[in-house]
Amino acid sequence: MVKQKTIAHEVTINGVGLHTGQQVVMTLKPAPVNNGFTFVRVDLPGNPVIEADANFVVSTERGTNLEHKGVQLHTTEHVLAAFIGCDLDNVIIELNASEPPIMDGSSKFFVEAVEKAGIVEQDAERNEYIVKEVISYVDERTGSEIIVMPADEYQVTAMVDFGTKVLGTQNATLKSMSDFKEEISEARTFSFLHEIETLLAHGLIKGGDLNNAIVYVDKEISNETLERLKVAFGKEDIAVKPNGILDNLTLHYPNEAARHKLLDVVGDLALIGTRIRGKVIANKPGHFVNTQFAKKMAKIIKTERRNQVPVFDLNKEPLMDITKIMAMLPHRFPMLLVDRILELSDSHVVGMKNVTMNEEFFQGHFPGAPVMPGVLIIEAMAQTGGILALSTVEDPENYLTYFMKIDNVRFKQQVLPGDTLIFKLDLISPIRRGICHMQAVAYANGKIVTEAELMAQIVKAK
Repeated sequence: MVKQKTIAHEVTINGVGLHTGQQVVMTLKPAPVNNGFTFVRVDLPGNPVIEADANFVVSTERGTNLEHKGVQLHTTEHVLAAFIGCDLDNVIIELNASEPPIMDGSSKFFVEAVEKAGIVEQDAERNEYIVKEVISYVDERTGSEIIVMPADEYQVTAMVDFGTKVLGTQNATLKSMSDFKEEISEARTFSFLHEIETLLAHGLIKGGDLNNAIVYVDKEISNETLERLKVAFGKEDIAVKPNGILDNLTLHYPNEAARHKLLDVVGDLALIGTRIRGKVIANKPGHFVNTQFAKKMAKIIKTERRNQVPVFDLNKEPLMDITKIMAMLPHRFPMLLVDRILELSDSHVVGMKNVTMNEEFFQGHFPGAPVMPGVLIIEAMAQTGGILALSTVEDPENYLTYFMKIDNVRFKQQVLPGDTLIFKLDLISPIRRGICHMQAVAYANGKIVTEAELMAQIVKAK
């Protein structure tokens, strides 16, 4: 399994925001495991945090823009693409403005900053989603489509068609993320002349100049437009070169537009929050279709993981048999509802119960159609959690655990005689002052039967 990675040291990048024109100081800092990519607005009271999460996307006009609890971030995709391209999992990004610096319109300078900071492995496995079947999203309005299919590693292909003479059909492929720096990172953002005119009219791209955006000339330029562009970009003279690009900017790649679109795909799909092992093919990608696909993928991954049933060897000698359980728990027949403890750590516990027709509650629930009462499934999960809670004290036989709260209970499947129930409970937060807050899941027959959040308190017996 691949280990998670973060940067070794913090590093600072200074520049200007593309749309706001503000001077921006961005500091990249090492982050703990499972942190992901989190933006911190240090210019606002309380230093609010915005996670790189597809569900926080509020706008995709001229970039991918996030908002959480009223705090906004603009144009996040180039920085996030650099992190994925550098094989990072966890980074804290501090900003004193609402957007990262545009730099030259690519991910080049962010990649260089990461390399300057260094990369370190962390003591946790990478959270990766292995694609097993084709998943797609289609924007019926534009005809844009993104699919992902099974592959041995994360690969991306972007196919673009702008329908203009100056910039027609282009394709770009990244067969391995290890090639991101060399093949993709220097691809700069671009725009067409008619879009530039509109953006200027609306007071946008205040930080733009001809060094951080390729401008393709798709229409005849009037003298009036030339004068406006000179003022906007601070140039004494502006010309259209034979390749149809404004001024004398030299392309880094013949298909730089397609490569930048691929860069955007990588950055936008970082909002899924989970690394993908599969081949992405994006036809006419854009920030809207990219982020909609990211939302769909995030939802699929969350659903699959929620329904994923862990596998335990029930023939293996248990960590605790019924005798050891009774030595720790005060419950006795008919209210002792845990037969074995299979796993136990500082943060989780796994228990088991064989459900038989001999259970007393089946005499009345229900005669002729026996079903284990849901409240007893909750009780069995709580008793399993009691083992976890009491394992934190030196003399558990002198303590009891009492329910304080039960939240978000869901009953999904019936539990019948002959079923084997598996209970898995994980701490939601560390145990403090005897308070134990746990996420509990019960499985049977390869399915989730019950979920709940349980809170209990450890109390010394009188």
